[in-house]
Amino acid sequence: MIQSRNWLTWIGVAAVLLMTQASAAPLTRQQIEARIASAAADLTNLEAPGVDLSGLDFRGARLFGASLKGANLTKAKLRGCNLDLAVLRDATLVEADLREASLFASVLANADASGADLRGARLMGNMERANLEGADLSEAKGSSDMANQPMGLIRLVLTRARLRGAKLNRAELSRADLSYADLRDADLSGTNLELAKLVGADLTGAKLDGAKLAGAEIHHAIFTGAKGLASVRGLEEAEGREFAVFGK
Repeated sequence: MIQSRNWLTWIGVAAVLLMTQASAAPLTRQQIEARIASAAADLTNLEAPGVDLSGLDFRGARLFGASLKGANLTKAKLRGCNLDLAVLRDATLVEADLREASLFASVLANADASGADLRGARLMGNMERANLEGADLSEAKGSSDMANQPMGLIRLVLTRARLRGAKLNRAELSRADLSYADLRDADLSGTNLELAKLVGADLTGAKLDGAKLAGAEIHHAIFTGAKGLASVRGLEEAEGREFAVFGK
């Protein structure tokens, strides 16, 4: 029942997004640069799929519902931007600055955000198979708000995401789905992973000092060589601990 409601939630969000974008016309890089230069910070429903927007300064802009599928945002400055409901599937966000940006119900599936700066960002969308190797997600806000779930659970989805060497220290990731994610050598010190899904995740060599795992699903997760396991809070309460892989 919960799973079906999850799908209904995402279908509803997608339908709203499609309706809001129906009348928007695609813009070129030059047109977008002109709007930014004129201080027109409201780029709601921007249509720029596949456009090269590398290095552009969008800081503080409203990009709500933007269609940026496959766009090149390498080293773009997106600090504090509202990217709620934005579609960034297959986009390139290598070394982009997304500090304190809001990405609620946004789609970044298969996006390449390696080396991106997402410190303090609000993350609550589909980041399945995204490349976040070496990215900084310190203090990111990716926990589900259980007081605001009228259509079922909306959670951060990082299934099969590549997070090797990423910084997730002190991030709020309760109820996030990190099933089969690559978290090798990631920094998860002080990270809240309570009730998160870590089924099949690879945490080989990860730093887990002070992390919270109460109620997390860790069936077949790999903790070989993980550091700070003795200080993990709630590990004894994690589901599937007997099926997880521990060792040197």
